[in-house]
Amino acid sequence: MTDQEWLVRMALELRRRAVAESRINQTVGEAVAHARDSGQTTERAFGLPEAYAAQVASSLMAHVARARPRIGEVRLAARGIGKRYRRRWVIRDVDLVVRAGQTAAVVGANGTGKSTFLAICAGFLTPDAGQVTLHGAVGFCPQDGGTLDYLRPAEHFALLGAGRGTPRAEARRTGRDLAATLQWNADSDDQARHLSGGTRQKLNLVLAALGDPEILLLDEPYQGFDQGTYLDFWDQVWQWRDRGKAVVVVTHLLENLDRVDTVLDLTPRVSEAEA
Repeated sequence: MTDQEWLVRMALELRRRAVAESRINQTVGEAVAHARDSGQTTERAFGLPEAYAAQVASSLMAHVARARPRIGEVRLAARGIGKRYRRRWVIRDVDLVVRAGQTAAVVGANGTGKSTFLAICAGFLTPDAGQVTLHGAVGFCPQDGGTLDYLRPAEHFALLGAGRGTPRAEARRTGRDLAATLQWNADSDDQARHLSGGTRQKLNLVLAALGDPEILLLDEPYQGFDQGTYLDFWDQVWQWRDRGKAVVVVTHLLENLDRVDTVLDLTPRVSEAEA
């Protein structure tokens, strides 16, 4: 079936399940963006539209049923952040505050500086203006890279665990458990260079969560995920938030999506675009 036919069938099934129209529009937008970025058809990326709609509806019901966590202290405070390359400002005067028990989404078109902003928050880039203050350990999941080609998953867990002071056996066990939440058996002896793009991204996400950091910075971490793992990812984000972590996700989420507590839109204002 064509992508348009798939989207129509999914939307019809969501309506049949009494999902709000705004949520249906958001889900359609996410599916289009995810399929486009993965280079797959919607059917190949998500499976049958009715089955995917059922999973989305079930996930939404579980999310609504959850009690909201108690909001805690400020974990990340970015004030007046600016970064330029040569004479062009990629981002300017960006502010974001995320507390323990909150999830923030960073959105915007390609080239608006989402990954740049997250890298600044993680300490990988130095801003040309402003300051980032962090309170707690940070876990970072990049959009690209982040794994070592000739190491196996368990070796990645042990290496990162050593950097966080975690014994090798504990780090490997924790890594396997985190991988299982993403429908991935991490006992593979394959080196990272032989893993699929989606599996490497699962490895990146697990590495970000190792050591139980208080702050998680995730740059489009679901690239290459299939339908089930994509929903599992958001379920894991909610669990981290409910455990009092501060989670920042660079994503295609729409601004009014209630999966997150706050949205930072880096789309330039008209005056900025003309400057």
